Amino acid sequence: MERERSGFSYALDLLSRRDHGEAELIRKLRRKVSDGEEIARIVARLRELGYLDDRRLAARIVESALAGGEMAGARLRQELHRRGIPRGIAEEALQAAGDYDERKAVTSLLARKFPGFVPEGGDPREKRRIVSWFQRRGFSLVAILEALRVSQEE
Repeated sequence: MERERSGFSYALDLLSRRDHGEAELIRKLRRKVSDGEEIARIVARLRELGYLDDRRLAARIVESALAGGEMAGARLRQELHRRGIPRGIAEEALQAAGDYDERKAVTSLLARKFPGFVPEGGDPREKRRIVSWFQRRGFSLVAILEALRVSQEE
């Protein structure tokens, strides 16, 4: 019982710093707690108390990433998977953010991150570098090229 309490305290300590997915928390608990049943009890209790919720975590990650322009699309799916969010829950969170305008986000980021960039007469190498920067963050090529075209017309 004492070990379970220390495992529970450790889990609370981890969750007090930032949200964790269930799989991620289990992985970290295995470092401190050797009994699988004990880990299952700790995780069940945390879920019961509302401290551990993969849906809430996925929604927060998606909302934060899209709002800040950190990542989108495939890169965001990859991040959710890396954090241990089950595929179904990840897809639900991405669907819930369905009103997200990717082209608008790229346009906004383009102005913010590359303020002096002029697509129409710009250096082709610079264009490729910027397109690659957006693609690494998961933005679609279509949205990137549209944003570049729109910024040229303005």
